[in-house]
Amino acid sequence: MRRSSDFTSRLVRTTAAAGEMPPVESDLRHAILTGDQPPGTAVPIDEVAAFFGVSAIPVREALKTLFGEGLVEHRPHIGYRVAKLTFLEFRELYDVRQALEAAALRAAAVNATAADHDQIRAIHGSLATASAAGDREYSAAGRRFHFALIEPSGMHRLIRMYETAWNITEPARPMSRVPAHERAEFGADHERLITAYVARDVEALIAESERHYAHLKSAIAEFADDPECFADPV
Repeated sequence: MRRSSDFTSRLVRTTAAAGEMPPVESDLRHAILTGDQPPGTAVPIDEVAAFFGVSAIPVREALKTLFGEGLVEHRPHIGYRVAKLTFLEFRELYDVRQALEAAALRAAAVNATAADHDQIRAIHGSLATASAAGDREYSAAGRRFHFALIEPSGMHRLIRMYETAWNITEPARPMSRVPAHERAEFGADHERLITAYVARDVEALIAESERHYAHLKSAIAEFADDPECFADPV
């Protein structure tokens, strides 16, 4: 019996309602964003189709969408694989995230309600527990924290662009490579962000955001030469 590929052996299929097509696109996206499919992993269309019990057509359509989102790349005569960025491309996306987040924070700090403040504090409080639970839990909690900060901005188009930039960096699972002492530094950054946010001190908030992103960029620079994470420079 033919051995399944690395990609299909790690896939999980969500149960579809009776009479509905399997959620191929969302299941593939989830597998990539959670890091189940590392950068550079080949996506065998026929095997994926067999896994979901569909023809190759919906798999190809799903991959076209994911290609547009920057989650997979395509090479003629070779096929699709999970996108693998160079370190400079990865760093550039952090610059994009920082710029978009700063723009949203200016509006969010003014618009946020007491309920928003409570939610942000609660998510921040969960980060320590998430860190102890594992890399994926910590990464997911960190994502929730940053999105909770900018959600009150009401800048929905900007938030979608921010999400796209964030998603493209997720397959590399950057937080799984960050040591505990640097995670503690991120936690201290978050505390200062919350203080400025709740005080509606926009200038202090932007300054703390810049400090936080400087720490993030310093942390990812430590594994810039990791071939499992980043592609060779072009």
